[in-house]
Amino acid sequence: MSHKKEKKKLSIPGRILTVIMFLIVLVFDGLLIYSRMVPAQYLAVVVFLSLLLVLLIRSLAKRRHFGSAFFLSLLSGAVLCLCIAVLGQLTGTLSAITGVQTEVTNVCVYVLVEDNAETLNDLSESTFGILAAQDRTATDEAVAQLNEELDTEISTMEYSGLISLVDSLYAQESRAILMNSAYLDVLEEIEGYEDITDRIREITTVRAVETVRVNTSDSAASNTAFVVYISGIDSRNGLVAKSRSDVNILAVVNTQTHQVLLVSTPRDYYVELSISDGAKDKLTHAGIYGVGVSMDTLAMLYDVDVDYYFRVSFDGFEEIVDALGGVSVYSEYAFQSSFDSSLYFSQGYNDVNGEEALLFARERYAFSTGDRQRGKNQMELIKAIINKALSPEILRSYSSLLAAAEDNFETSVPYDLIASLVSDQLKSGSDWDIISYSVDGTGSTAVPWSMSASAYVMIPDESTVAEAKELIQAVLNGEVITQP
Repeated sequence: MSHKKEKKKLSIPGRILTVIMFLIVLVFDGLLIYSRMVPAQYLAVVVFLSLLLVLLIRSLAKRRHFGSAFFLSLLSGAVLCLCIAVLGQLTGTLSAITGVQTEVTNVCVYVLVEDNAETLNDLSESTFGILAAQDRTATDEAVAQLNEELDTEISTMEYSGLISLVDSLYAQESRAILMNSAYLDVLEEIEGYEDITDRIREITTVRAVETVRVNTSDSAASNTAFVVYISGIDSRNGLVAKSRSDVNILAVVNTQTHQVLLVSTPRDYYVELSISDGAKDKLTHAGIYGVGVSMDTLAMLYDVDVDYYFRVSFDGFEEIVDALGGVSVYSEYAFQSSFDSSLYFSQGYNDVNGEEALLFARERYAFSTGDRQRGKNQMELIKAIINKALSPEILRSYSSLLAAAEDNFETSVPYDLIASLVSDQLKSGSDWDIISYSVDGTGSTAVPWSMSASAYVMIPDESTVAEAKELIQAVLNGEVITQP
């Protein structure tokens, strides 16, 4: 009897170790299954080995090899807990930045700098100037919110264009104007309005939240081929706010051929916007009306369904490159940065940190082709980031990389698609072939739909647009293309 009690007492530490390890393994295996990133055959092996580990520890403890059982539990438990932390951070970050389908229009109430109004209540008896047609949905929502806040109906006066709206404020025809804050960047491009931010001040901001309507193609739904709009913004009001898009790249992805085609369209491309009823505007201005308008505009230009979007702030470029420990980016030309005279890029590959990468991506004044070359450089930087992210070196910086991604990136690409791509990559180990192409055009002046004033535009070279269409369709159809 005493022998049985002694045996039971000795087995208690073993039971405790077994239970602890089983719980750790259960969490680890559960996270692996939840992530959906590990191929089924690999997942089965990992689950089998992890359960085998629990049985081994139990067996050692049962045979009174408690020291070995404890050491094995300590070592394997530490490794599994580290893996759990990594998996948790990875799935958490991806869940946060994927599947995003909302954006915000920041409609601001502006008055002249010298106006004595301090709060919205000071303007309750005043006339507010608004745009008659452009951005009307967000404006009407802002008016409704202001009426509710003031418990009255404000007086509004409509103006046909951006210039006439601002002029009404300058002339004090309107004491205040309601305007999407993204228009400030547009106004600063117009002669005579470069000092707009010095002449007006913001009283309050109304946030109009909208859902981005995205229709995915059949090939995207089956995860075989899809088109992602990559938008680079330099927003005054954060990543989710509507803003001009200075980077406009379509990434055409075929998961079967492992090819990615990057098509860059200059920001000043003079095209019909999807909401302008045939009137032409700069492509960059499409972002003022939402990422969906940018997607639809490019879909019209290239006759293709644009399935998803991927938005990144310029600060995000800098942080992600630093998180990766720098990248090696290819430069077609040798040039000196116009932003930093001490920074020189040689022809060929350049090792750059985040700040240098950002200046490389922003540069256009150093090139005779201006924005055309900037688009090419931006695609080269994207290639460099992808290549570094696919290398084993990423394991050393995964934590800082995920932190940078969560703060500076968002995408409508669903989590399941990204998980599927990771799983397929782990299973095949295939290299991805990244092809780039830039459409071209001719510089000119015109009156863009959003500006109501003459400005520089780029008239599309239709032959390059036609070639881009052919390349896009070839990749979607599973044809293997080469660098044009």
